[in-house]
Amino acid sequence: MTFKRPYSAGLAALAVGLFAATAAYAEPTVNKGDNAWMLTSTVLVLLMTIPGLALFYGGLVRSKNMLSVLMQVFYTVCVVTVIWALYGYSLAFTGGSDFIGGFSKAFLMGVTPDSKA
Repeated sequence: MTFKRPYSAGLAALAVGLFAATAAYAEPTVNKGDNAWMLTSTVLVLLMTIPGLALFYGGLVRSKNMLSVLMQVFYTVCVVTVIWALYGYSLAFTGGSDFIGGFSKAFLMGVTPDSKA
């Protein structure tokens, strides 16, 4: 009988979660502040990723191979950025299943300044 109270509390929490009112979704609009923040954070992540990964992997090799590791990290970040622009945007922001989108916007096809994600 010691498990009765936690079991009841768990069922009550589950019932509250299941029967809670859902929020209404707002119409998507373009917000300059959101766009500026996304661009700023993207630049900050790229500025942190390249030297961070380069110094981490550079510390794992001999000093004579450091320049090679720096260039490999730089090229990898460049390739991943291009792949994101070609395929990743489409997979992230198009309809499809609940987990992954489709390729309808591959190569940024149909993305205009008036588009909303």
